[in-house]
This record gives sequence, C-alpha cells and structure tokens, in this order.
Amino acid sequence: MKLLRVGPAGQERPVVMDAAGILRDTGEVEFDGAFLASGGVARVRDALERGALPLVEADGLRVGAPIARPGKVVCIGLNYSDHAEETGATPPTEPVVFMKAANTVIGPDDQVLVPRDSVKTDWEVELAVVIGETCRYVETHEEALSKVAGYAISNDVSEREFQLERGGQWDKGKSCETFNPLGPWLVTADEIADPQSLGMRLWVDGELRQNGNSKNMIFGVAEIIRYLSRFMVLEPGDVINTGTPAGVAMGLPGQPYLRAGAVMELEIDGLGRQRQTVGQA
Repeated sequence: MKLLRVGPAGQERPVVMDAAGILRDTGEVEFDGAFLASGGVARVRDALERGALPLVEADGLRVGAPIARPGKVVCIGLNYSDHAEETGATPPTEPVVFMKAANTVIGPDDQVLVPRDSVKTDWEVELAVVIGETCRYVETHEEALSKVAGYAISNDVSEREFQLERGGQWDKGKSCETFNPLGPWLVTADEIADPQSLGMRLWVDGELRQNGNSKNMIFGVAEIIRYLSRFMVLEPGDVINTGTPAGVAMGLPGQPYLRAGAVMELEIDGLGRQRQTVGQA
C-alpha cells in the first residue's frame, strides 16, 4: 500500500494510492507518529479493501513528504563500502550515526536550496525507513523489521564544507533548510519483500551519478534498527536515512557540486521517483 500527502505545503491531505494508481481519501487527519501508533496503516488498508474510500482528483496537486512532522531523522554515514572508499574513509566497524533536523524534510519534488556561502552542496540517494512502533533495546533482526511501517526515497542533501571543514559535528552540513526531500510515497513494509535488494539511482542534469543497490549496505536495515535502539528510543514516525552508494560529487573527478538551476532525479525500485530543481537560499 502506498501512502502519500498531497496539497500545498502545510495543507497536505493524507491519501492512499490504490492498485490502479488512483488516489483515495483516507479520512485520516494526518500521516504522522500518532497515526502509525494507533494502527492507522491497518485501518486505512481495511477501508481501501472494502472500497470505502472516495476518489481524490489528483491533477495538478503537489506531493508532500509522506510523513508529517517526523519526531527525528536519524542518519547512518559511510554505510556503503564503495562510498567510504570514494571519500577516502575507512569502512566503519560500527554504524556512524548522526542526526538531521526534522524540519529539513520537504516534498519529493520541492525545490532544494543551496545555502548562502555554500560551495560544496552535494546529493545522496538513500533508502529511508519509517518506524511504526516504539523501538527500545530491540534484540533480534526479526523484531527490528517488525517495527518498520514502511520505506521511502530520501535525498540526504549535504554541504560538505559545513559538514567536514568547519570544526564540528556533521549535523550543520546536513541540517540546512530543504536538505531532506522525502517520498513520493510511504510504501508499507508488507510490499517490500527484502529491503536489501533494491536498486537505487540518481541523475544530475540527466547524467547518471549514482547507480547502487541496498544489498551493498555495510549494516542492513534490521541491524541499523537493532543498533540504534541500544542508544536511543525510536518512536512511530521517526525516519532513518540508511546511507548512500558511491557517486556523490565529493568523490567524483572535478567534484561537480550542485549549483542553482541543476536538476536532481532519484529513484529506488518499488518506491517511486523524485525530481528537484536546485535554487539559491
């Protein structure tokens, strides 16, 4: 099942896409942590299967991020060996964890802004995991995956100078406004048989820059959730960005960082497609 939110920013309407690709009004107030914690996915699925959801006219509607107001965005760095190699980093022996401001989350086709004084704004296609149940000291990989509400595409936009050359934590290179396009859909976990076998691609101005697969993660989705739950409580609606494969600007010849006017396009198998035009803050 594909959950999404459509409408102007701040006024999105929670809808579901049926098997024919038609949008249906869910009758829900919002897709957020409270929705997930209250059994909202099962409630919407039941109504959809009963044919109880009215049609939504979708023409011209903006698509927002599929989850409203995530409590936190937790990110895993250097989680693909080829990406670690291209950046000159040693592959980690434990997940590299950093946080990203929750208000960086925008719609999948919204404009991404290069920050003022930025010279190294970069792209990162990532598999995003949305938590559906509270995770606290999860013991097994099976239990970890049972806590997943669904999956989405994330673009973990990063300013490399802010991140690596300005004397501090990674967060300030990751938390600039608009730096986390998410969506277009939250694809429920039952539709993704194996989150470790998803092709993922990113183009800049029509040129393929990243072409990887989630099977090449150093730490898989289940292990990431298990590991994180030892250090923090993950709650319904939290988003985990699980890392990016090789092909970021930082690792390419000439380091072709983003400039205003560039167009990014991203896709992950089964999770849809994003397209962002880059502007200037």
